[in-house]
Amino acid sequence: MKYVEVNFICNPNSETITDVLAAQLSDIGFESFVKSDSGMLAYVPEPMFSAGEIDGLLRDFFLDAEIGYSFKTIEDKNWNEEWEKHYFQPIVFENRCIIHSSFQQPGGDYGYRILIDPKMAFGTGHHQTTGLILKEILSMDLRGKSVLDMGCGTAVLAILASMCGAGPVTAIDIDEWAYRNAVENVQLNNISNVNVLHGGAGLLGTETFDVIFANINRNILLQDIPSYERVLNPGGKLIVSGFYKEDIPAIREKCVQNGLEYRDFSEMDNWVTVVFEK
Repeated sequence: MKYVEVNFICNPNSETITDVLAAQLSDIGFESFVKSDSGMLAYVPEPMFSAGEIDGLLRDFFLDAEIGYSFKTIEDKNWNEEWEKHYFQPIVFENRCIIHSSFQQPGGDYGYRILIDPKMAFGTGHHQTTGLILKEILSMDLRGKSVLDMGCGTAVLAILASMCGAGPVTAIDIDEWAYRNAVENVQLNNISNVNVLHGGAGLLGTETFDVIFANINRNILLQDIPSYERVLNPGGKLIVSGFYKEDIPAIREKCVQNGLEYRDFSEMDNWVTVVFEK
């Protein structure tokens, strides 16, 4: 069967934008997704391709983004083989943690070995923001701490937190595709203390947390920081990412307004992760 490759140009080219776009495209027949320097490549069987459906999806896209696309027909391939060959290679953090798919068997002696079978190439640790928070987790003592992972995607952050001794761990994502994928990955890693929920900040109730990770775009963070502060225990840490270095002042101002103290930040290719404390 022939496939159509659609090249999406996203501005901004953020993980949140491409995650949501890929989830919506999967509802109209797209089967695989690969991150690109300008956005994302998406693949759909030729009989299911409809430019009209894509136009309608982009017209109703609810996030603040400019998205264009071009497309071409390509011959059928072994997509698992292509995925493994061209994109989802094992990735190692701090020589302590390796992330790979279930169809790979990399060697090496690592303290943490995480299996992730994503339906797209996001939330695997390859994106700068995910990688920054993974390194933050490895630097922390999470033993016995309650953790919330907002916008969990593949649940890779929640999984590593659990492996590092955190518990209980709650992982939340508003996208149904991400929720289902998170559940699958938690089970794949035989993790028993991660509770995956489908929804947004409105799910936050009386349960409180010692550490909150929120790898979400700038606008959602600014909207939901008051909700995070409300469920963060005194002395707890809020670790946010998904935005650029120039966005730090706005994020910092919102956090300070809500009783959180700025601690520090880390940076990779102008993407940042910022730590606040209550």
